[in-house]
Amino acid sequence: MLKNFWYACEFSSAITNKPKRVPLLNQQFVLYRNSQKEVVAFLDQCPHRGAALSSGWVENDCIRCPYHGWKFQNDGTCIETPANQPGVPISKKARLKTYSVQEKYGFVWLFWGDHPAQECPPLPSFPEVKDPTLRPLQFEFKWNAHYTRLVENSIDPAHSAFVHANSFGSGMAQQPQLPEYETHLEDWGGSSLINLKQHTPKGIFWRYTHRKNHSQIKTIRSFYMPNIVYSDFERFISFVAHVPVDDYTTISKFIQFRSFLTQPWADAIFRKYSLKINQEDKLVVESQRPKILPYNLTDEIHTPSDALSLAYRKLRKKCLDIGWAIAPHIT
Repeated sequence: MLKNFWYACEFSSAITNKPKRVPLLNQQFVLYRNSQKEVVAFLDQCPHRGAALSSGWVENDCIRCPYHGWKFQNDGTCIETPANQPGVPISKKARLKTYSVQEKYGFVWLFWGDHPAQECPPLPSFPEVKDPTLRPLQFEFKWNAHYTRLVENSIDPAHSAFVHANSFGSGMAQQPQLPEYETHLEDWGGSSLINLKQHTPKGIFWRYTHRKNHSQIKTIRSFYMPNIVYSDFERFISFVAHVPVDDYTTISKFIQFRSFLTQPWADAIFRKYSLKINQEDKLVVESQRPKILPYNLTDEIHTPSDALSLAYRKLRKKCLDIGWAIAPHIT
């Protein structure tokens, strides 16, 4: 896992004035909104006896520990220890560690690192989807896999004919070859544009995405370090944060936008089909060894169709080489 990055860790809509535990980077955080609707983030651990603050509650813009009632302000300062007599000084150590947060693209982003946030990579500059005619859908999926394998899977165009032969990849098996494509790199991300031959997929759901009188479909896949993937398939946009819970667990949080079947009743269909696709990926991704993406670029074989995932590996290696691995794991 990598430090000195902003991590999209939860949907903005999931954070309210009630404390919410958010697992991230082998740690547990607690997030809530204050009276100004701003998101506040602490380590989910009271400095008194280690109780989870996420089991407590928010009152007057402060969070109260459920164990002994200690009360902390938004800046982390403890202002009440109810069991002690009035006038007993509160230890200066009775303070919560705070974390910088932002909101963008429908996510809450938490900064974790040992450099000032303003000196580290900013949030990605993907196009914000503000078109009111597009229907958004949020859902998440849990994997027993390392987040780096999932980022690669999301930006890999070559596996669809095989892994997804029973869904949107049907029709590709007879012609799995990909056209040559270029990868465009930025400081902390990369993208590719591939014009894929359009096949008639199986199932009534995917027939709605099929564009008549079009022989090709333009696909854009983009990644941003360390765990963000943005995909644009003309009539369908997907934004996913592969949230690293720990070294072997990832929760992928999806926000999708569609320009067809925009009625609310269709959300259940899209969610069901998207989860089916993830299940197809799950069988393969959870079987990959080593579980964590290799550090050395020569440990696995690369071909032209792997250009975008190779670009991701190179940027990840760059981060590891400058000392941005979260100790003690080189992940």
